[in-house]
Amino acid sequence: MNTPVKNNDVLGTTNRGNIVESGLCSLCRADCMGKCETWLSCLKGRDTLYPRDFGLVTAGSGNTTHVGVSYNSLRIQGYNYGAHGMGENGSKAQSGDALFTDASLETSFGADEKTKCRFPLMTGALGSTFIAAKYWDSFAVGCALCGIPIVVGENVVGVDRKSSLENGRITSAPELERRINTYLRYYDGYGAIIVQMNVEDTRNGVAEYIAEKYGDKVILELKWGQGAKDIGGEIIVESLDYALFLQERGYLVDPDPSRAEVQESFKSGAIKGFARHSRLGYTNLGTWEQVRENFMNSVDYLRKLGFKRISLKTGSYGMQALAMSIKLATEARLDLLTIDGSGGGTGMSPWDMMETWGVPSILLHAKAYEYASMLAAKGERVVDMSFAGGFAKSSQIFKALALGAPYTKLICMGRAMMIPGFLGSNIEGVLRPERREAVCGNWDKLPRTVTDFGTTPEQIFAGWYDVQSKVGKDEMKNIPFGAVAMWSMVDKLGAGLQQLMAGARKFELSCISREDIAACNRETEKETRIPFITDVQDEFAKAILRS
Repeated sequence: MNTPVKNNDVLGTTNRGNIVESGLCSLCRADCMGKCETWLSCLKGRDTLYPRDFGLVTAGSGNTTHVGVSYNSLRIQGYNYGAHGMGENGSKAQSGDALFTDASLETSFGADEKTKCRFPLMTGALGSTFIAAKYWDSFAVGCALCGIPIVVGENVVGVDRKSSLENGRITSAPELERRINTYLRYYDGYGAIIVQMNVEDTRNGVAEYIAEKYGDKVILELKWGQGAKDIGGEIIVESLDYALFLQERGYLVDPDPSRAEVQESFKSGAIKGFARHSRLGYTNLGTWEQVRENFMNSVDYLRKLGFKRISLKTGSYGMQALAMSIKLATEARLDLLTIDGSGGGTGMSPWDMMETWGVPSILLHAKAYEYASMLAAKGERVVDMSFAGGFAKSSQIFKALALGAPYTKLICMGRAMMIPGFLGSNIEGVLRPERREAVCGNWDKLPRTVTDFGTTPEQIFAGWYDVQSKVGKDEMKNIPFGAVAMWSMVDKLGAGLQQLMAGARKFELSCISREDIAACNRETEKETRIPFITDVQDEFAKAILRS
């Protein structure tokens, strides 16, 4: 694999830790002072699309060697003629008036009831890890303002000490309600709040609770797995009382906090914390007919509760599970299927497992296209898909949309979508010290990486006045700085995607196709069935020369 450079002199960015294909550090810290490309784009927005110090420099690309099978080994095509999705027969483009900003980034997904989005992006599942809870306001408000879906991950109700269960059923869930209500406050018809359910959530009656409180305002997501691990969700707690509470709730807590020896070890300091684990999903496959019947019964039950929109999230299992998820989601007329490949991120997973298990994203996504096409060839209306697993840049968004076209409607980004929440909160904690604890700011003063751009939020955030224009000057006092940072970052991703679309002469997302990418080595061609770059249009070129 061709690993990105750690220090990018052209953009003036650097990674604090080991860099991965997405351009993020393998370990992303909430207190990081910068400044990878995603971190910087939270402040400067679309300015980070270009080399720094214009007028003093020229810049040259070194990204010309493509080794192994990865998204980096796909390149995006550009054309010097034509236009798709821009007026009748591309009339505006042919008149010479086309601009890259004419490319539309709006998309929608859904079987019967369409959910509109301003950008083809969604978050990963932000569940019971404490980092998701601490920075939720920034994540949720930012996503609502940008018009993109956000996912409340698994176990949020189960780990909430303020939630109540009676006879094994949830009767109050203040943390879940806080998360939903925060998003809905700024929701304007674009995007969605999605709530994920695992085994414990299902047993605790989370679906019934949401149906009663919110009705069809929420999309319910069934969870089969994720790319980071192939066991249930996990968190670490550092309180013996909290560990005992979670054990009482029915979770596996390791080491066992009820054992006297473990309690003594904790008191002495030998044990620092406890890991809470969720149950596994399916443990008995049965026949295909049984699996199909069980799944359909589950979906029918949720529809009877009142959920008009239902999605499914699956992980980087093998081909059988992938085919099952696409087939069942299609037959059940689900609204979205998120396919999460290995190589993405997490808030908590065993590291060796994360490094070695599962199908890498590009291979999983290439097969998803193949299997979806088989269903489409039979005349079936294939479920809309979202691809996940290690994305952070505009180019990666374009490549993934193209690889899965026409079935892929969204790209799911986990860690990259969290960085603006961290950074904005750190800045807000310094500039509004009375709110430092509330926003979970980690800094006592602004670092040089920030003050180089200014010392007020209006100077620091490229998107400040855009957000102010949307919500009004008076409302800005209620907008977390992390949400403004997210706006700035999403604006940069959107502008970069528009430029790539315009270069490929595709002015609507639905026009992006597999013909818009090419493989840069034969191995990638073989695995993805995307043609090798110099084979594309080669016969047309030779016909021109023979004419």
